[in-house]
Amino acid sequence: MDKVIGILAGSLRKESFSKKIAQAIVPMAPEGYRFQIVSLDGLEVYNQDFDDHNQVPESYKAFREEMQNVDGIIFITPEYNRSVPGVLKNALDIGSRPAGKSVWDKKPAAIFSNSPGNISAFGANHHLRQSLVFLNMPAMQQPEVYIAKANELFDDSGALKEGETKKFIKEAVEAYIAWFEKNAEA
Repeated sequence: MDKVIGILAGSLRKESFSKKIAQAIVPMAPEGYRFQIVSLDGLEVYNQDFDDHNQVPESYKAFREEMQNVDGIIFITPEYNRSVPGVLKNALDIGSRPAGKSVWDKKPAAIFSNSPGNISAFGANHHLRQSLVFLNMPAMQQPEVYIAKANELFDDSGALKEGETKKFIKEAVEAYIAWFEKNAEA
């Protein structure tokens, strides 16, 4: 049975660079793996009252179930105000609750950050790493994946152009699979 790697793109924007990178990564799954994009669209803002009063929205239930069924995660994030976008932080919060039932626990992760600028969402990448430490997710250390000039990487159809960045992303995916195999619980 294939190992399932969830891909979470931390943006809701229709033409999001993170979503385009996620689409480009899906066919890079090696034999024995399946890459699955997990949508963050439609997740209500996390409110602990929903869990405390047994009023959990259907979107939370579906998201938690989908994340329970993945073996590892590749986070693809832009940067908002030197941190992760609210939609991605919201997904982390939803998946981490109720207390003691986190869907994230011990799942090997990788962070691919991207930006139209040269800093490549460095702040978002490192803020996300801080959350993953608390969530008990081993995060791939090398290669660090910062994707600059994301606005120049796609053709008119939205496909990732051939070139050094595509090669780097493919190498990063391969490194993540090796990382996953060393860190996944049997």
